[in-house]
Amino acid sequence: MSWGTELWDQFDNLEKHTQWGIDFVEKYTKFVKERSEIELNYARQMRNLSKKYQPKKKDEDENKYTWCRAFHSTLNELNDYAGQHEVIAENMMSQIIAELTRYSQEIKTERKTHFHDGRKAQQHIEAGWKQLESCKRKFERDCKEADRAQQYFEKMDADINVTKADVEKARQQAQMRHQMASDSKSEYSSYLQKFNQEQNEHYYTIIPNIFQKIQAMEEKRIERMGESLKTFAEVDRQILPIIGKCLDGMTQAAESIESKTDSSQVIESYKSGFEPPGDVEFEDYGQAMKRTVSETSLTNSRSENKPERSSKSKTKTLWPFIKKNKLMSLLTSPVPRQPPPDPPSPSAVTPDPCPAPQTPKQCKEPLSHRFNDLMTSKPRMQCLRSLRRGGSNPEDFSHLPPEQRRKKLQAKIDDINKDIQKEMDQRDALTKMKEVYIKNPQMGDPNSVDPRLAEIAHNIEKLQVEAQKFEGWLAEVEGRMPVKSDTSRRTSTVYETQNSTPPTNNNCAQDRESPDGSYTEEPSSEVQTSNESKVQPETAESGDEFDDAEEDMLPTIGTCKALYPFEGHNEGTIAITEGELLYVIEEDKGDGWTRVRRNEEEEGYVPTSYVEVFLDSNAKDS
Repeated sequence: MSWGTELWDQFDNLEKHTQWGIDFVEKYTKFVKERSEIELNYARQMRNLSKKYQPKKKDEDENKYTWCRAFHSTLNELNDYAGQHEVIAENMMSQIIAELTRYSQEIKTERKTHFHDGRKAQQHIEAGWKQLESCKRKFERDCKEADRAQQYFEKMDADINVTKADVEKARQQAQMRHQMASDSKSEYSSYLQKFNQEQNEHYYTIIPNIFQKIQAMEEKRIERMGESLKTFAEVDRQILPIIGKCLDGMTQAAESIESKTDSSQVIESYKSGFEPPGDVEFEDYGQAMKRTVSETSLTNSRSENKPERSSKSKTKTLWPFIKKNKLMSLLTSPVPRQPPPDPPSPSAVTPDPCPAPQTPKQCKEPLSHRFNDLMTSKPRMQCLRSLRRGGSNPEDFSHLPPEQRRKKLQAKIDDINKDIQKEMDQRDALTKMKEVYIKNPQMGDPNSVDPRLAEIAHNIEKLQVEAQKFEGWLAEVEGRMPVKSDTSRRTSTVYETQNSTPPTNNNCAQDRESPDGSYTEEPSSEVQTSNESKVQPETAESGDEFDDAEEDMLPTIGTCKALYPFEGHNEGTIAITEGELLYVIEEDKGDGWTRVRRNEEEEGYVPTSYVEVFLDSNAKDS
């Protein structure tokens, strides 16, 4: 069916219909544009969400767990998923919106041309109709004038009173009118025939052709709409395989989670390497004998605090998971005294490598007070390097427990070895290049490679020195880590008779924690064995009161002079003044601290860089 034959008289309706079709194209274009904006916003929000939950540098330890890695993989897949929505928006912009915008302009121009031609043909036929009507009215008017002139002539001819000249004039007038009517008739007939031809051509040729072109334009517009709707669906269909891969990646990431592996990783991450504390020895308070403080005894108060001790013993206390060394050193350490007003002069300091053990009597605080001090004490000062870096972790990881420190050092050594291997590979490549240059001088100057080779050799040397440093620390840690064995655990001893021989107190300083938080356990088996072999006789004046255990002091291995004043506010440190001379009882073990003694009652740690150490010759040889 053709619009030209069926809708020959619906010019105005066709004009409205085609305009509505173009408006619909623009409406659909706007719809697709808003859809693409939604896709872009969705993709942007998805990317921001993925970026927001990406692991930070401080959360690098999360990669050790499978469930964290699965979540990170899901975030990466989600980021790719968001990228596919960006692809949807881009394809809609290029394949639909741009095409429909361009086609909308073309169809507007084409429609304007077709309706301009139709309007022009309509105006032409209307002008012909007006001309025909004008010829028709003229013919009608001339016919009426001819009839009136004929009647007037007949009237004059019948009247006997009218002169012959008047009659002749009337006759000529009637003939002229008849001639004019005849001419008008001929003109009207000729124009009518012409108008009919034009009208026939207008309604059967011109208008059908114009309407046929408009119909083709409209059908093409409808086809383009169908293609756009199909493209709208295909744009989504094209990314479905990639989205499916993203979803498969999320599924695989979820299936890769292994609970057993993660639980084992928790052990690897937090294992300290320490042995659990042994059994607490039994202490018989009903026997009147001289009691010495055992290594694992948690009660260290004097006899005047018996009521308090007995009342507290009624409620069993569960000690927290804290290190034995720190707990025992705090519970059994004497109350720090004020330093003497005048430091010893250099002449008065006479280093003695093997002084006799001194056990001055020192009052001790009740156990509850010491335990409160432990719970509320400030963290120990880290090494001086940490202070200079604003509290960051030391280079040798001495702030970590032995097991974690060993792992960190091993990882550091592995990284350094990788860097060394890279430098060696570059050196080998440059060496081969130099050999090629030597054989073929036209390819390059062999001497141009030497600066780079020297730089690489220097880098390798630096890295090897760094590796040796960390390997030394690693060997130190591995040598100090306790070995699991049944014999290392302490067994409880029950004093059943008064004839039992209580062991003397072990030196707490032999098993200590350095001020920077590292854990150092010095071998003290020989001292412990010798101390256990000694028997302290009971005294007559012991009565119901037990004397405090005597603590053996470490021998001095040299002297030191304070270069700078040090406040010593942290636990385990000692304050010094510039120029002061002190005894050295333990040299720096790599943590940046040296243990010194001012007199028999005051000792502690000071930064190694704050003092100038003078070791004895026998200490250096040992």
